Amino acid sequence: MGAVVSDPAAYSVRVAPRVLDGVYRRTGGEPVFEQARAPSRDELDELLERIVERLLRMLTHSGYLVEEEGMTYLADLDPDNPLTPLQAASCTYRIAFGPRAGQKVVGLRTVSGREDKATSGLCAEMHGFSLHAGVRCGTDQRKQLERLCRYITRPVIANERLKLDGSGDVVLQLKSAWRNGTTHIRMSPLEFMQRLAALVPRPRLHLIRFHGVLAPNAKLRAAIVPGPAQNVGVPTCEQAHGAPARMGWARLLKRVFDIDLEHCPQCGGEFRIIAAIEEPAVIAKILAHLGLPARAPPRSPARSLALFQAA
Repeated sequence: MGAVVSDPAAYSVRVAPRVLDGVYRRTGGEPVFEQARAPSRDELDELLERIVERLLRMLTHSGYLVEEEGMTYLADLDPDNPLTPLQAASCTYRIAFGPRAGQKVVGLRTVSGREDKATSGLCAEMHGFSLHAGVRCGTDQRKQLERLCRYITRPVIANERLKLDGSGDVVLQLKSAWRNGTTHIRMSPLEFMQRLAALVPRPRLHLIRFHGVLAPNAKLRAAIVPGPAQNVGVPTCEQAHGAPARMGWARLLKRVFDIDLEHCPQCGGEFRIIAAIEEPAVIAKILAHLGLPARAPPRSPARSLALFQAA
């Protein structure tokens, strides 16, 4: 692919596993959780050094990296896969296709750069890798758990930080400035689509993995992970107060997409369900009466990658 990297730190590996802050011990009865103490800064640095060494060794043995004479190369894997050059260019902050192929993306510096400072707290950095052990949530801390889940499932791009400039280029505002003072990244629409396409996972690839006692085949998983609630005729606390066992779809839409389907946007009054219409003919008649399209828009076939290369 032509990209030569002499420093493994340029790969900017990002892995965000969630682990237990303790161990389960079983001495014949039910497993008992024993909390572990917080690691020290020296222990974090030592652990991160071991993680970096093993990750680079694994990538080299798997064929993703090639080391020759002190130089580290990205291996040319699966050249027939159209996503391969996009992902390789994204790892080195370069452009894969178009008139600016091989060049780095344009960064806008609007603040002065800052010197690297030693990290504080339960966070260690080394060779472009970082290890953070300062976030901890208990089972009863529902708001903290929800915030953690929102962080895990956050979208790739924040729409409020994305805009078009006067020349038609895509400008992405960074959440926080880089050390060199870069606060914005400017790309052409084609370059922006290339960066998005590089994030598409491979087919049939597991995006969520569980390890240790939480792994699917772990012997203690059945005794640790709670199963589905069994309805034995005794109402639960939520059912006794008239609340559903799980959050309704209207509240889910409000929480995830900020779409309020429970209140009128004009008067603020509360909606109530009066009927559920499921017959297609009746639905089409109501939509036609309201002047709305009764059919879904046709699906357009995906464009070939050759069109992007030609552009």
